[in-house]
Amino acid sequence: MAQKVATIPTTTGPIGVLLVNLGTPDAPRRRHVFRYLKQFLTDPRVIDVPLARKLIMPWLVVPLRAGQSARAYRKLWTEQGSPLKVYGYALAEGVQAQLGDDFVVALAMRYQQPSIENAIVHLLEQHIRHLVVLPLFPQYAASTTASIQAEVMRVLQQFWYIPPLTIADSFYHHPRFLELFAQKGKLYPIADYDHFIFSYHGVPERHLTKAPQGNQCLTASCCNAIGPHNQYCYRAQCAATTRGIAQKLGLQPHQYTMSFQSRLGRDPWLQPYTEEVVRTLAQKGARKVLVCSPAFVADCLETTIEIGEEYAELFTKHGGTQLDLVPSLNDDPEWIDFIAHWVEQWVPMAKSAHDFPAQ
Repeated sequence: MAQKVATIPTTTGPIGVLLVNLGTPDAPRRRHVFRYLKQFLTDPRVIDVPLARKLIMPWLVVPLRAGQSARAYRKLWTEQGSPLKVYGYALAEGVQAQLGDDFVVALAMRYQQPSIENAIVHLLEQHIRHLVVLPLFPQYAASTTASIQAEVMRVLQQFWYIPPLTIADSFYHHPRFLELFAQKGKLYPIADYDHFIFSYHGVPERHLTKAPQGNQCLTASCCNAIGPHNQYCYRAQCAATTRGIAQKLGLQPHQYTMSFQSRLGRDPWLQPYTEEVVRTLAQKGARKVLVCSPAFVADCLETTIEIGEEYAELFTKHGGTQLDLVPSLNDDPEWIDFIAHWVEQWVPMAKSAHDFPAQ
């Protein structure tokens, strides 16, 4: 019988770590927002209908939305810049400090700057021996995680030498991730709220039904548990995250609702829509509602403005008294610690050639 031979790495150098989030305009001005939206809304994994992607989005939707979005970004912007980018750099710096000199950590955005291409070039210039890519999306979706994967592959194929590559999996059900969001929720007096909403960024229903097992999606019980048929289903992962956080908060199923926000266009998206849930709760007599959005690991336009301002105003308009938003993980030290340890889980071979004795 042939003996198994242990694989010994033949390369030296640090391990490259690429943390990737969605993206943000370079400035809260119309021309910058226009450029960001055009790149975002012409991604074939975001807008998967060719006619809409090539004509409707760049020539109609983007010009119409750029000014409105720029005004929203101005309300969001801080002295340091876009919160998504500010918190992203804080995360990268914290993870770098915790992992030490054997790692080189870089931040990238799928859209705009810092770009995935520039970040990968920077890491390759450090003579890395392995590249670990960590999409900062707790739940897998074709329009987020898979878009990052596709862009990383596109960039790497331009190089003659390509380092070994690992792309980390989603962490939607990791006990520590769930606990971190639960801790944020516990900062509020849970017993004082009439209802709780777990709001996730929406995607078109067809994004789910296009999957190999898509014929099982969107049925009554398809998201009750994760199995081989739905392990990469965005809605099923959102449901698992919701159940996990709700359990840690001591909530019963009738006390909370999972919903989806940021719908674009007329095609059916994942339901129920957060906007409709907020309106209905107020109309039925709910006075205080707490919203948690565990699809976003850093506060951004969709949390601070869309939920914290627009949905809060909608809630009071229809009879509610108070809608509060649980802050995201942002630059929490425990979140930084979690990501550092999560990176280490995906390093297949931490030793380099010089760590082994000469033969």
